[in-house]
Amino acid sequence: MQNDFFYGNDKLTVKTALLLVQKKMKGKLDSATISRINQSRHYVQQMVANDKTVYGITTGFGILANTKINEADTETLQYKILQSHSVGVGNPVPEEIARLMMITKVHALAQGFSGVQLATIERILWHLEADVIPVVPEKGSVGASGDLAPLAHLFLPLIGLGEVFYKGERRRTADVLSTLGMKPISLGPKEGLALINGTQFILAYAIKAVQRMHNCLEAADIIGAMSLEALTGTKAPFDERLHQLRPFAGNQLVAQRLRLLLKDSDIMQSHLDCGRVQDPYSLRCMPQVHGASRNAWLHLKELTEIEANAVTDNPIVLGEDDTISGGNFHGQPLALPLDYACFAAAEIGNISDRRCYLLLEGKWGLPMLLMKDVGLNSGFMIPQYTTAALVTENKTLCFPASADSIPTSLGQEDHVSMGSISGRKLASVLDNLEYILAIELLSACQAIEFRRPLKSSAVLEFAHDYVREYVSFAEEDRIFSDDINGVKNIISDFSFMNKVNAFAQLNGIELNTAFPQFT
Repeated sequence: MQNDFFYGNDKLTVKTALLLVQKKMKGKLDSATISRINQSRHYVQQMVANDKTVYGITTGFGILANTKINEADTETLQYKILQSHSVGVGNPVPEEIARLMMITKVHALAQGFSGVQLATIERILWHLEADVIPVVPEKGSVGASGDLAPLAHLFLPLIGLGEVFYKGERRRTADVLSTLGMKPISLGPKEGLALINGTQFILAYAIKAVQRMHNCLEAADIIGAMSLEALTGTKAPFDERLHQLRPFAGNQLVAQRLRLLLKDSDIMQSHLDCGRVQDPYSLRCMPQVHGASRNAWLHLKELTEIEANAVTDNPIVLGEDDTISGGNFHGQPLALPLDYACFAAAEIGNISDRRCYLLLEGKWGLPMLLMKDVGLNSGFMIPQYTTAALVTENKTLCFPASADSIPTSLGQEDHVSMGSISGRKLASVLDNLEYILAIELLSACQAIEFRRPLKSSAVLEFAHDYVREYVSFAEEDRIFSDDINGVKNIISDFSFMNKVNAFAQLNGIELNTAFPQFT
């Protein structure tokens, strides 16, 4: 694996961005990039010196674009824009999101079209290396003109203002800088605008969503296969020949995974001639439903990686007398796929809840509510209440934020994307989805034990045994929220899928090789 990433030169992928966040890869500036940054900065300085009228450099912002700013005030303007646009409200975003925002902003600025000082980029990199992470409120961006409010809060610490997380504490930036013997930096013309114009808030949420949604999709196939085994369902609907007749890549991938996951299962072999013609849709149509969500995930991943390597501030500096005032800051290109992914993630929860319900019905040899002594015990009835509640909550989060727009800046910015809300909603849907999948996994592990002494495939038995390291078989009622949280944690920290994938590979089972774009 490459140890260094060169901002402004290398391609930033979702995987690379996450490695940079985790400090498993080091981000650097090479000499060619530094030269581009300095050249772009020189162009801006010349524009100011020659009294050129350029938006955001020698003029005000937004509706004030026609207000001329004299040379003496151009630097003051940069401080005022960071302060005036710091209007975010709500809880702070996770530190990981703030880190992703800084990483993606550095990569955009380092391409040399923004006119910022090298010292400014180096200070952002220092914040990342020193773990001095700005406090960024989660609400306040409309997803156009850039993610103005969150980016303003993100970069207040550059001028000694705002708050940061440092050594596990939330502290005033000025106090931390004083403790470390450091001073704020001095921003020059255009820098404040370059820092807050951009889609890095939306992009950070998109990068994290690509990672989390992929984990949920991978887990859903494993968990769905376990439920099918517990319900003595058939593998016939996953036949490769069937899916060649409707060759959506996501569908084919899921069908392939299910075939491999169910191969050599004693449970499957035990009921080949049982006479059941067709399973309910939540079992039979996993390739079609999970697969459609896979296709949505792939679309989000592809567009996220385009945006991660884009320049999204305004104006763009191409030369000493060559700037373009455009709309690369508009969040619509990510707002739409984020909303699409929101529906796709919610649907994985929807079909998972249906399988939870099937496991409780007492059909096909399973005890009703997955417990022998019900009446005195409620069994697994009530955990399915939780999946029902979470599925419905996800439905309420599926209204597309990008379908709305409210004019801002006295009408100058008369169409906005609301992509920041799309990103935050998707994060909430994924939170709920991890709990839904945890409850299905908990239920499937309980149910599959009623098939003993028959065993499932090696991979699914490993998955079952890994869950049993955290949650035991339930002979009677107990506080199931403890079980749910325990299983949810191994899904959300990626350990469940990491362990299952490692076991599969160790045993020569490659679940995704035919469809590398989905990995």
